[in-house]
Amino acid sequence: MSTLALLGGSKVVTSEPGDLFKWPIITAAIEKRVLEVLRRGAMSGTDVTQEFEKAYARWYGMKYALGHNTGTAALHGAMFGLGIGHGDEIICPSITYWASCLPVLSLGGTIVFADIDPDTLCIDPKDIERCITRRTKAVIAVHYCGMPCDMNPIMKIARKHKIAVIEDVSHAHGSLYKGTLTGTIGDVAGFSLMSGKSFAIGEAGIMLTNDRRIYERAIAFGHYERHSTLTLPDLKAGAGLPWGGYKYRMHQLSSAVGIEQVKNYPKQMAEIDKSMNYFWDLLEGVPGIRAHRPRKGSGSTMGGWYAAHGLYRGEELGGLSISRFCEAVRAEGGSASAGCNSALHLHPLMNCVDVYSVGRPTRIANLPRGIDVREKRGRLPVTEGIQERVFSIPWFKKYRPGIIRQYAAAYRKVAENYRSLLPGDNKAKTVSGSAGLSARR
Repeated sequence: MSTLALLGGSKVVTSEPGDLFKWPIITAAIEKRVLEVLRRGAMSGTDVTQEFEKAYARWYGMKYALGHNTGTAALHGAMFGLGIGHGDEIICPSITYWASCLPVLSLGGTIVFADIDPDTLCIDPKDIERCITRRTKAVIAVHYCGMPCDMNPIMKIARKHKIAVIEDVSHAHGSLYKGTLTGTIGDVAGFSLMSGKSFAIGEAGIMLTNDRRIYERAIAFGHYERHSTLTLPDLKAGAGLPWGGYKYRMHQLSSAVGIEQVKNYPKQMAEIDKSMNYFWDLLEGVPGIRAHRPRKGSGSTMGGWYAAHGLYRGEELGGLSISRFCEAVRAEGGSASAGCNSALHLHPLMNCVDVYSVGRPTRIANLPRGIDVREKRGRLPVTEGIQERVFSIPWFKKYRPGIIRQYAAAYRKVAENYRSLLPGDNKAKTVSGSAGLSARR
């Protein structure tokens, strides 16, 4: 039995990573594009952005793309594009970045949170129908940490109840759901393109849709400088001022990067995918940990594997806490942190904060008196227990099998020697304590 580094043994990861994790990759062509924009002072124009929009829409096979200054703005524009407004409800997973849903509050709408699936970490289709009311206008399908949502049942439910589907693809650029690009399945999609994402061009976002009305409403909402392109009579009649009072134009330095990234990303994404799948293949069958990735042969992929995570099953490791497990992996030279995004439905903003000073919590301020959509603790059991069930993993940008094997060995070593960690684990849980969240496999 090998002594764990945390307990005095030698660590497993000994190689220097070099540029293994460096991101984004800036090429000479990107620099040239950016300098061209700078030198002609075109940072606040729209010509480069429109070129990028066309390239992005072509890549996805969609009719319309609209560049925004952030992914938050792109999702906000998508909501307005659908006509979501006062008293309307959207359904969203509670485990996601806040931008997936919070913009709806400024439109006078509210959020009903659904539970997640413990294996995909995405919204659980089986919990969506419970959340639907006569006020429901849309469901937000967040492809979380690169994992495609199970879109077929989501679309079936949405069509049955005549509600829209917004895809949040901020974590999943280029990912496939059963052979189809995520972001092309619902009614409209929003993407963050900020520099930390897998498709990274700077502080930016983009909206995709095949619906002309959604597209033009989003232009009317936050792109006053493009109102001359409006064709729908009711929108043209109000042209000239941004309907939402927002200025959501994409900065053209980001657009310039994006034009080149559309060319570069597929190859980069393929190398990331090869690297990450190799890492998980090395750990197949190791007790206590599972890959957070689609089933092989399903036709679904993880795109650029943004915010890559693994699934933790402490009941297979004698109840070892996830924090102790991750501590031991880090001591081996690996990279692991417990948990993921915090549950939104438990935050004070979602329960008691009166943002707009109307005398009622904003979450329920625009609903009929007596209607309360706030979730009591315990209503979303998988969501509320997920922090003990997931952990971050290294995000490899290069396929270098030698060093990837070392990182995988760190996880294997800890899992196979878990018993030596139990005596010092103050947070260890009994096996039965985790049973309610066990993986459905």
